[in-house]
Amino acid sequence: MERSGIVVCMVVGFLGLLSAILGFAAEAKRIKGSDVKFSSPSECVYPRSPALALGLTAAVSLMIAHTIINVATGCICCTRRPQQSSSNRSLALVCFAVSWFTFVLAFLLLLSGAALNDEHGEENVYFGSYYCYVVKPGVFAGAASLSLVSVILGILYYRSFDSTKVVTETGGIVMGQPHPNQEPVFVHQDTYARRQMA
Repeated sequence: MERSGIVVCMVVGFLGLLSAILGFAAEAKRIKGSDVKFSSPSECVYPRSPALALGLTAAVSLMIAHTIINVATGCICCTRRPQQSSSNRSLALVCFAVSWFTFVLAFLLLLSGAALNDEHGEENVYFGSYYCYVVKPGVFAGAASLSLVSVILGILYYRSFDSTKVVTETGGIVMGQPHPNQEPVFVHQDTYARRQMA
């Protein structure tokens, strides 16, 4: 793999790990039901929580990681290269689809969890009784796990697609062109003259 490929994988891996760590930290700092106070029988008062900033930062870092992977590989469906039936291409397509699915789920869970951890007070009535919204346990942790899966699959997609591209581009040698790794060979003039006479 080229140096640029290693840099892409390292940056995306770092951003994915950062997103997962921030997601697990948001899970630990989320507002629980016991933290909510009532200023009046119909108004919920939420304390300040760092889960809002942690969830938003995790969502942004996941989005940047996913953007880098997709820009680095280009559009898998729009390639003008000849279609080769290889296991690398199949693996790239599966990783691409599942990576997008897990990305969307993780991103939405992080954003919705962060939004519900915003400090606010409101009146909520449900069949005559009052209640307050809190994030259920495991939302941020699930989003963090999905973001890790999404980034790992994104890296596998990048590696598989990159190896498919190399196989396709170097599939054959054009006649009359030297092999890329071969040094030019000099033939003595007498050898050429003898071949012409024969």
